[in-house]
Amino acid sequence: MEPFPASPLSKHSGCHSRVCGLQYTEALPGAGTGARFIGEITEGGTVSDQTAGSERRDFLKAAAGGVLILKPETVFGSQANSAVEVGIVGCGGRGNWIAPFFPEYAGARVVALADVIKSRLDSTREKLQIGAGRAYYGPDGHRELANSNLDAVVIETPTYFHPVQAAAAVDAGKHVFCAKPIAVDVATSKEFLAAGERARARNLSFWVDFQSRARPVFQEAVRRIQRGDIGKPALAQILYYAGRPWVDRSTPGMDPGYRRIINWFGDKVLSGDIIVEQNIHVIDMANWYLGGHPLKANGTGGRTNWAGTRNDTGDAWDHFALTFWYPDGVHASFSSNQLTNSFPDLCVRCFGVHGCADTHYGGLVRIVSDRKENAWLGAEKDDTFKGGCVTNVQNFVQSIRDRKPVNNAAVAVESNLTGILGRMAAYQERTVTWEEMMASSERWEADLALKW
Repeated sequence: MEPFPASPLSKHSGCHSRVCGLQYTEALPGAGTGARFIGEITEGGTVSDQTAGSERRDFLKAAAGGVLILKPETVFGSQANSAVEVGIVGCGGRGNWIAPFFPEYAGARVVALADVIKSRLDSTREKLQIGAGRAYYGPDGHRELANSNLDAVVIETPTYFHPVQAAAAVDAGKHVFCAKPIAVDVATSKEFLAAGERARARNLSFWVDFQSRARPVFQEAVRRIQRGDIGKPALAQILYYAGRPWVDRSTPGMDPGYRRIINWFGDKVLSGDIIVEQNIHVIDMANWYLGGHPLKANGTGGRTNWAGTRNDTGDAWDHFALTFWYPDGVHASFSSNQLTNSFPDLCVRCFGVHGCADTHYGGLVRIVSDRKENAWLGAEKDDTFKGGCVTNVQNFVQSIRDRKPVNNAAVAVESNLTGILGRMAAYQERTVTWEEMMASSERWEADLALKW
């Protein structure tokens, strides 16, 4: 995601779960292979519910597949086989990268844009050949776009703005496709979830773009973990090792708010810090594999001295080291650094008495087992980043055409809150429970003009 400026479906059964105080009646994917949906690539399979009825399952029962299919009841966007029209909120790198996917891979039309930096809005408008009357500028641009004549709103802005922009789109009766993560604090995570619930009630698709869940090789890995190929998971290793994802783009004398927005990756309030904004990829994978969220976390982390480098901007940390306690006695070590490109890896490993599921975002996916029949090489390399995004775009657009809404708000919020749980534990260097984290009323404030 760039700044504002810048599967076969299974047979479904109903499941009632409680998320952040809201009630969800969900149709969750099972382990079978049922209806065809966009080249047979969507979420598939659920992690076995070994402790059904427990509190941690109240958050999202059997959420491994992460897809919510809802029965349409009322008028639902575009008519079948007509061109779906979308608007892009956020004309930075990510917005410009994903916009062509909608016409190229899904047959949709990009008809509107919104941004708070005029130069980026204008350049993207020219690139995508959008009429001047459909380019919305300023702090209310996202709302003007949502209330214009289109079917769906695509949100590709800094994390901080996602809850407000998603809510505005749903309230305008539009489908929502949103970059991960979904919010920077607990309060606005709940607001994002509430927007997802309103979308469900209005038969609107509401989809957060997690790529690994859309890839068949990761779906198969989850299925094999679920059926016991490694034995009962006992230990997990979660790694996110990468270089610094930003450089200082500011210039001397630049407006302080503008400096923050163009360097938002390194801004705690705008991004949620790296454990939420970046590391959520592997946190989401771990929750998926283990079938729920951690009960508590403990850890530490920090920020080194970047003086004299081109990365010396913002206040986000550059490393975290944590332990997550998952239900059923599963312990997970979490390690993250965005200090150097040395030994880059986005990895989740699950260990049991019979082997290990060894999975890497964009790389090797396999199971090593002491049972020969369970050893499996899923892929030596996977096109997770682009391929997963393309599949999500295709499925989202097709859901609008077919009037069969998809909604993964609950799964997205659960993973987001897991990142916040780890962040709270590291910031305070103590054990923080899920319940304590959920009770937090802290609300991060950016206080920006949003017009440059």
